[in-house]
Amino acid sequence: MKLYVGNLPWSVDNSKLEELFSDFGTVISANVITDRATNRSRGFGFVELESGGPEAIEAMNDSELEGRKLNVNEAKPRT
Repeated sequence: MKLYVGNLPWSVDNSKLEELFSDFGTVISANVITDRATNRSRGFGFVELESGGPEAIEAMNDSELEGRKLNVNEAKPRT
């Protein structure tokens, strides 16, 4: 299951994102989206879990990380 994680603190990188979701199941990939020009985080990312997606959404959505309330839900396919 692929999850969208929004409102990430600027300090979060791919490894930190993977660490956040590793308690819910095997993380297949964790990717913080960065701006191409500045290489800075754009404040959101995607996590793909082998299992435990619904539990991760329930536990992590609206949870606080470094003073920011995370927005976690199932990723929608690109159109």
